[in-house]
Amino acid sequence: MPRLDEIQIRDPYVLAEPDEGAYYLFGSTDADIWAGPGKGFDCYRSTDLAVWEGPIEAFRPPEDFWSSTQFWAPECHPYRGRWYLLATFGVPAGDRRGTQVLVADRPEGPYVPWSDGPVTPPEWLCLDGTLHVAEDGQPWMVFCHEWMQCSDGEVCAVRLSEDLHTAVGDPVVLFRGSAAPWARSFGEHAGGPAFVTDGPFLHRTQEGALLMLWSSFGEQGYAMGVAESESGTVVGPWRQRSQPVWGEDGGHGMAFRTFDGRLWLTLHSPNTTPHERATFVPLTDDLHRAD
Repeated sequence: MPRLDEIQIRDPYVLAEPDEGAYYLFGSTDADIWAGPGKGFDCYRSTDLAVWEGPIEAFRPPEDFWSSTQFWAPECHPYRGRWYLLATFGVPAGDRRGTQVLVADRPEGPYVPWSDGPVTPPEWLCLDGTLHVAEDGQPWMVFCHEWMQCSDGEVCAVRLSEDLHTAVGDPVVLFRGSAAPWARSFGEHAGGPAFVTDGPFLHRTQEGALLMLWSSFGEQGYAMGVAESESGTVVGPWRQRSQPVWGEDGGHGMAFRTFDGRLWLTLHSPNTTPHERATFVPLTDDLHRAD
């Protein structure tokens, strides 16, 4: 069974399953996620976060699947007795990319398509959808509208139907990449500075604050920062912290609790293929590093 440093993975996502006393590690697991053919998603299972059983085939596309490449960033969310995988898919031409919802009866799958294609706007280039269930029970998807289309990348939110099958209404822009003091433009696009937005993940603190992890580029490369909703709801407004929680050559992660109640950040580092690996870092409840 592989150890964590032996698993090539980007965009790691850890699901803790208390009934099993086990953790499931999901992520972008194709050898070449950028241009190679999309094989699918694998996951791994562990009881100690060090040694992992797998790879386990979590998703393999059906023959008539609309996407053939760029299988990215699967997130596994338990919801109403089933498990839903929100994942990004693209096409070779690069003119269509979005987050689709998959479903399974077990956390490890096998997953099958649930939504009818992406639930992100069909005319947008989108990625990295994450599920957020508001305190009133309303499900939302928070996702990124890519810099390739809007230059200053956006983090957006859209309401989902109660069964997670479709989007309801129009998306709202929560903030843009340039809003973070630590974020840096990585060049010009369409006559203006380009800012990346990647990998949003929402965390409700024990005191009720709503925080968001998200990634962009900073002074030392790929990085991850934290924003806080001033209203305590997904629509914000969102206030950015001045410094990233992870500032050098790593990002696109999430926070999870171990069975003994400790909070951990996972992200991939370095940010170069095929060397990316999942990294675990202890956090405080307000998403500051505890190490």
